[in-house]
Amino acid sequence: MRDPLLIMRSSGRFKDARYLNRGAGFAAASAMGAVKESGLDKETLTQAGLFVGTGPNLNISGEFARIRDGKMYETGLAALWILKFLPNTAASAIARLAGIHGENATIGTACSASLQAVGEAFRKIKTGYLDLAFAGGGDSRLSHGGILAYKKARALFMGDGDPEKAYAPFDKQRQGFVPGEGGAFFLLESLEHAQSRKAKIYGEVCGFGNSIDGYNMTAPDPDGKWGEKAIRAALKEAGLLPDQIDAISAHGTGTPLNDAMEASLIDRIYGEHKPWVIAMKSWIGHIASACGAVELAICLTCLKNNYLPAIRNLKEPCHEKINFVQTTTDACPGTMMMENFGFGGQNSALVIKKWIK
Repeated sequence: MRDPLLIMRSSGRFKDARYLNRGAGFAAASAMGAVKESGLDKETLTQAGLFVGTGPNLNISGEFARIRDGKMYETGLAALWILKFLPNTAASAIARLAGIHGENATIGTACSASLQAVGEAFRKIKTGYLDLAFAGGGDSRLSHGGILAYKKARALFMGDGDPEKAYAPFDKQRQGFVPGEGGAFFLLESLEHAQSRKAKIYGEVCGFGNSIDGYNMTAPDPDGKWGEKAIRAALKEAGLLPDQIDAISAHGTGTPLNDAMEASLIDRIYGEHKPWVIAMKSWIGHIASACGAVELAICLTCLKNNYLPAIRNLKEPCHEKINFVQTTTDACPGTMMMENFGFGGQNSALVIKKWIK
């Protein structure tokens, strides 16, 4: 994947790109893509909100060339190295580049962060606090520190063979996730506001829910009862029953604990309705705090084109009652539930609908 910082530096317009870590660079680059596509003028942008899902910079060895006996040495260290580790640096960069000055928040709820950022923006629009808001995130754990962190947490795929062929969410033989990187951003606004300026509409956000397990620092509550709370809250806000959900974009990390919890949760909530279940991470890897935003971008495209991708490498489903998509299909889903669960027991759920003119 192209380096987002190189793309920004090549423009010659933002010297502070050097203070963005790689994940923040993906956030800023994708946010500015959304700003450009929005067509909003400078005055309107000043009033926009900004909600950014971010994760920690784990590229320790890349940033600090010399650490010995617990001491950091200054050789080669940038004067403002702290900016690469502050969670709100991405939001600061985006605001400066785009001229955004409205309500904002940096969300750091692990792998549910960027989906929660979209949900928080949705709520601000719905309740009238903002007319429009940009929301999304960016992340990368493709560094020695990032890989080591997940390896030590026993969440990373460590099996033999090609990870692209062996990364298998919801398979009985699943062995953990394969990391990815990227970013995605969206402009949220009310239907009336979008139509008044003849904006291109990609989809509709209908409901949001989130919760926290309070169970374990890394493992999900095996009963999934608090994840269920987030999902049911999203359904309630959307004014929908479980049997009105056509498809589910599962968190689907491919870890033994997450997939077992999530599969049981889906069966419990949806029962005999059996919506289609997809797992985007099987194709794009796990993008940590940005996974929700990137998966949302893909899911909106799937809804628009009546297309559901198969869960890659799924051969023996871990739960026989779930309607996992094992063969890519030209399905026609109209309503989709998105699920993200993160370290620390963070749970987010978002209901989206296909936009039909």
